[in-house]
Amino acid sequence: MTSEESWDGSRIRALSPEWAAKIIFIDECASTNDEARRLAREGLVHESLVLTERQTAGRGRRGQAWSCPPGESLACSFLLRPEEPMQLWSRFSLVAGLAVAEALDGFGLAAEVKWPNDVWVHERKICGILVESAGDSVVIGIGLNINTVKFPEGLVHPATSIALENGEVAEREGVLVAILDRLRIRSRQIGSSFAELLETWNTRCVLRGKRVMLQTNGIRKTGVMEGLSANGELLLRTAEGLERILHADTIRLVKSS
Repeated sequence: MTSEESWDGSRIRALSPEWAAKIIFIDECASTNDEARRLAREGLVHESLVLTERQTAGRGRRGQAWSCPPGESLACSFLLRPEEPMQLWSRFSLVAGLAVAEALDGFGLAAEVKWPNDVWVHERKICGILVESAGDSVVIGIGLNINTVKFPEGLVHPATSIALENGEVAEREGVLVAILDRLRIRSRQIGSSFAELLETWNTRCVLRGKRVMLQTNGIRKTGVMEGLSANGELLLRTAEGLERILHADTIRLVKSS
């Protein structure tokens, strides 16, 4: 069985002929991000997608493993060749999380974003995103729990899926096309329209106004997350004042005692 057969290729074409023409189906691979980066070097066109049914070595941020049960989830990588300067490419992490959250609106989920690029529903992780550069291109890796109902033990964050939230199986092809549509729209806003994107992102932020603990450059900081700055930095209100955090190794909610 090829990935196009396990993913209903005809259904994708019916929903969006244009997207179907830009999807590369791979039955099995170690990582869709690695495949997309390889294909980028070979000339893969802007706004293409690498989609697999079986990802054997999927990874998240900081090298964490990502589980993607065949037939249940979405494992794919979206390739862009941005016209915007490279210094703006870090904004694609925010773009991707917001696009997925907005796509899930159409499936009855009240999804929120967790800085820098996770998507949560009811404080449970439903989607992880890994953004990497590849020469003159950007690869956005997406792992979304669609119809998964059992998860591995020992996860860093509690997990959920569309099926668990809605109590019924979701059509994966429709979810995929909805995400691609939102990605196309939002990815074009990292330049002059970034302020508009940030405003929407802040309204969906699961951490905004809450006490968090994060670790950056080996230093642990605790404070209230006030949202993102105009440049996409996390604004953390600590006892020392307002700090701007560009990168963090970990960030977690501080539960009230």
